[in-house]
Amino acid sequence: MKKLASILVLVFAFTITTQAQKKGKRDQNNPKFTIEQRTELAVKKMTLALDLTEKQQSQITPFIKAQATARKAAMEKRKQYRDEEKKPSADEIYAMKSNQLDNRIAFKNNMKDILNKEQFEKFEKMAKNRAQKGREMMKKGLKKRRMAEDKR
Repeated sequence: MKKLASILVLVFAFTITTQAQKKGKRDQNNPKFTIEQRTELAVKKMTLALDLTEKQQSQITPFIKAQATARKAAMEKRKQYRDEEKKPSADEIYAMKSNQLDNRIAFKNNMKDILNKEQFEKFEKMAKNRAQKGREMMKKGLKKRRMAEDKR
């Protein structure tokens, strides 16, 4: 019985330390960039993918910067709700989603004005692929969470 208890304690301690290490690695892999750094990286990626001119780059930069700022503000708001252990009301959720969709529509219209037809088609494909990848990651995360809950 004593051996069983000591083995369980060791397994529990080992599990806790590996979980802590995994969390630390996750933070290491995702460095905290400033909004300007994120904007610059996004513009460079788009330049490589869409073959943007200097003029197009300078036109796109403020839109991407505004998008990153809005995304950061939304994350802070969600974090605040999480810290307060409070859920937003249905009206607040509606307002947030409506605002997010309005921003996406405006961004898409701006991109349509800046990019030529070929570049815009490629941009649309990239956006669709990014959305699909996000859905797959969400499903993967849900599966992991459900498996973890089942083990409890």
